Amino acid sequence: MVSCWFEFQPDNTNKAGASGFRLHRGGQMILNLCRTIAFLFLLASVGLAQGTLDDYERARQFLPGNLQHSTYVAEVAPHWIHKANRFWYHKISPKGSEFILVDAEHNTVAPAFDHEKLAAALARVTRRDFSSTDLPFDTIEFSDEQRSISFELDGKSWTCTVTDYVCEPGSEDDSAEGLSPNKKWKALVKDHNLFVKNTSTGAITQLTHDGISGWDYATPLPALGMLVEQGTEEVTQPAATFWAPDSTKLITYRTDSRASARFTSIQFVPPDQLRPKAYSVVYPLPGEMLARSEPVIFEIPSGKRIDVNSPPIELPFQDGPGFEWSPDSKTVFYDYDERGFKAREIRTIDPETGEQKVVVQEHSDQYVDPGQAFYRFDHQTGEVLLASERDGWNHLYLYSKLGQLENQVTQGQWVVRQIEYVDEKNRRVYFLAAGREKNEDPYQTHLYSIGFDGKGLMVLTPENANHSVSVSPDGVYFVDTYSRPDLPGESVLRRSKDGSAVRALEKTDVSSLQSTGWKFAQPFQGKAADGTTDLYGLIWKPSNFNPAKKYPVVEHVYTGPHGFFVPKTFGGSLHLQSMAELGFIVVMIDGRGTTGRSRAFHWFSYRNLGGAFEDHVAMIKQMAAKFTYMDADRVGIFGTSAGGYGAAHAMLVFPEFYKVGVTISGDHDARLDKAWWNELYQGYPLQDDYAAQSNMTLADKLQGHLLIEHGDIDDNVHPVETMRFVDALMSANKTFDMLLVPNMRHGESGPHAPYLVKRRWDYFVEYLLRATSPKDFSLKEEDLSLRPHRQAVEHTMH
Repeated sequence: MVSCWFEFQPDNTNKAGASGFRLHRGGQMILNLCRTIAFLFLLASVGLAQGTLDDYERARQFLPGNLQHSTYVAEVAPHWIHKANRFWYHKISPKGSEFILVDAEHNTVAPAFDHEKLAAALARVTRRDFSSTDLPFDTIEFSDEQRSISFELDGKSWTCTVTDYVCEPGSEDDSAEGLSPNKKWKALVKDHNLFVKNTSTGAITQLTHDGISGWDYATPLPALGMLVEQGTEEVTQPAATFWAPDSTKLITYRTDSRASARFTSIQFVPPDQLRPKAYSVVYPLPGEMLARSEPVIFEIPSGKRIDVNSPPIELPFQDGPGFEWSPDSKTVFYDYDERGFKAREIRTIDPETGEQKVVVQEHSDQYVDPGQAFYRFDHQTGEVLLASERDGWNHLYLYSKLGQLENQVTQGQWVVRQIEYVDEKNRRVYFLAAGREKNEDPYQTHLYSIGFDGKGLMVLTPENANHSVSVSPDGVYFVDTYSRPDLPGESVLRRSKDGSAVRALEKTDVSSLQSTGWKFAQPFQGKAADGTTDLYGLIWKPSNFNPAKKYPVVEHVYTGPHGFFVPKTFGGSLHLQSMAELGFIVVMIDGRGTTGRSRAFHWFSYRNLGGAFEDHVAMIKQMAAKFTYMDADRVGIFGTSAGGYGAAHAMLVFPEFYKVGVTISGDHDARLDKAWWNELYQGYPLQDDYAAQSNMTLADKLQGHLLIEHGDIDDNVHPVETMRFVDALMSANKTFDMLLVPNMRHGESGPHAPYLVKRRWDYFVEYLLRATSPKDFSLKEEDLSLRPHRQAVEHTMH
């Protein structure tokens, strides 16, 4: 260290005779050095002048609750009306919200109803004020003749005519839950047994008599959230019944959970009492005994019972099995996953006899991912279109009704992502797929159609973007919403036969964003740690970005094998801009082990859930080598759930690289997490890799600053995982920070969500940016929540 203190002597060489001083003993050289140090210190100070109150205020404006008031993102979600080529959608823009009605056949667009008249009609009945640009519901249902709409308000069903605008509350029986298609019957559960009610006469028929607690009928295994909402373990649920289209039968199940293992959660600060509340829910861990469901069919109205000839269906988590009926009501079908997910079956049931048969079975030595192995029946022929990764890429295969393979429908080094529509008459299937179009991000989806015979492939959405679609019930039209993170998109009504546009519906408006200096998130392509596999990510910069500065890097991480997570749409890419505004370069990366690519790419994470982070480190180093404004010596990381595990795990396995982390609702040990997810992706039966990849096992590796967040009523990942991790950190004599948050469910949620977001911001500002966070700054619920202004315009009339 150089001390910039100088000893001066009188200077007698001044020719002008003025008094002066000169530096003693080479002081000029030291002065020059100190000037250099001061200049560098000034530059560093300028570079660190971030994390200020102005930065926080700017970050606030990019939170979703505020962004909706300045930016309109075109994302039309059409709700097709019965079998007509008409649909409505709910538009939320800076001007407010509006329901739009589109007639595809006649190419017309108009408001779905008179919003001012409906708001006034509701006000008259409820004696409350409502804004016509912010009605208190998001979903409507048109009556068959389209003369009225129904919606939910304050937990009650309402109906308003759209001719003379008269609004009336519905009765309890108006709820569609448990209602048969012809609306003549309503299924109910009482005292663990199943009943049906005649909606015309009110007569009730008891279908079962032997239901008991823990072995009940038509009752899904509830999640913790439902218990907390209702304040009791004896929750009320809709009957889990699946009606035949002709309303003559229903299929349901009886679940035996009496021997199932449970977790107890403590709500430390319940809103209605001082003492905490305890709730117990079925929560099987890997390797534990599972609850079992037995399917059963009932004839209506005779009450005849038909037991399905099937072994009990094991439930690897909560809820219950699901069933579908063929349009002619003559067949029930469902899919069954063998425990450990190494086999998947498509089964059919004869509802007259209860006889069951397996139509198609898929096997794998690793796993058959239920998220990839989707299927559709051709109900005219009984054939099945099945998606499978068997040739190394997810493609469609056609099977006969007897389960014989007829042909492979799609093939190539690209991935079918979803079946959207099956044209049984013309024997064509419409599907979303990715990776086929050259010179595009391989995750971007397009809509295609192809014949059952694998011929006549057509791309129906040609734009270089990510496309999401909704096909009309008759398959004639579809709504296409497309965009990229660096391309604001639009929603277009198209014809299915060739993809031609009928009309543009909505277009994204980014003018207000661009006026602030904001720039699009920047796509980045690099290599995995193996040096050969292509990986893709996104980079966010602050809107006041200065390329001459050196910015610390914050990675938002999620590595779950059930999906991929780097946003591919413009709307999805906005959520991390707020973090960047604080003075960071924010990145997201999809490494090997996630979906959307080849089977080999997907299976990288099998029994290796903690192995993805070498790819993330490699990608961030490549980014920093290309962009000198990224400081690879100051890298932080945060994530939620599997991302919470990942954020902590990355700091433990790469402690010299990741210096600061925030882990939220982390599933830190697969042995203590839900059976289905971990037996599927980590493997079944359990092996030593479960413990080897646990954050508890690696707790002694922690070096940097780590903030741990978990909620007391998390209904996904029990806080026991965090407490075990904390115990291991303490045993290893490690320093860390922790927030056990009351009334927080999964992720930064609940009444303290604004506080948690600010604390996360502060943590990176203080430990990674090395600045002091503004102490008087606070966030509010309306900063985070969509449409927060609704409560402000809704009040009791006097």
